Amino acid sequence: MKPTEYLRKASFDPQVRTYWLLSGALTLTLTVVGIPFLLLWFPIGLWATQRYLDSMECILMPRSLKVKKGIFVRIEKTIPLDKITDMGMVQGPIMRAMNLETLSLETAGQSGAGGSSLVVLTGIVNAQAFREAVLAQRDKLAEKDSAPAAAPAPASISQQSTMQTNALLLEIRNSLLRLEAKLDAPKSE
Repeated sequence: MKPTEYLRKASFDPQVRTYWLLSGALTLTLTVVGIPFLLLWFPIGLWATQRYLDSMECILMPRSLKVKKGIFVRIEKTIPLDKITDMGMVQGPIMRAMNLETLSLETAGQSGAGGSSLVVLTGIVNAQAFREAVLAQRDKLAEKDSAPAAAPAPASISQQSTMQTNALLLEIRNSLLRLEAKLDAPKSE
């Protein structure tokens, strides 16, 4: 079996480790209970952020985007490009100082609650170019898939098929009328 070729593979900036360490330290400092844990955070955080960075992978395939990440819980997602609705870029003040960006990916029908993104990737080198490549490939697929196919000849559609379709539409219309009548009927208490 021939391995599937990819179009582009994202690389991650090692400086993202520093960003994660600072974010964790800031969170621990803001929660007064976490202040004693700051001494443990840096040695454990250095190890954990390196392991997490080593586990991250994002590959643009011809028809999908493959994402892998995680230390203890490995997450692997294959997202069809035609389902991608938005790819957002976020860059806070600390990230801007470190020249880092976060790429968030949203899909049609995603089940994330509260507007959360399906995939969030921080620290992709040249994230804007990677985003543009993914969106360009998605648009290329959409154009290819929407190319007009040869229209069936009018003679190929049988009269019986048309009559069945009309009967089905009539049945649906009658069902909707009955539902509407029930909804409009006064409620008895």
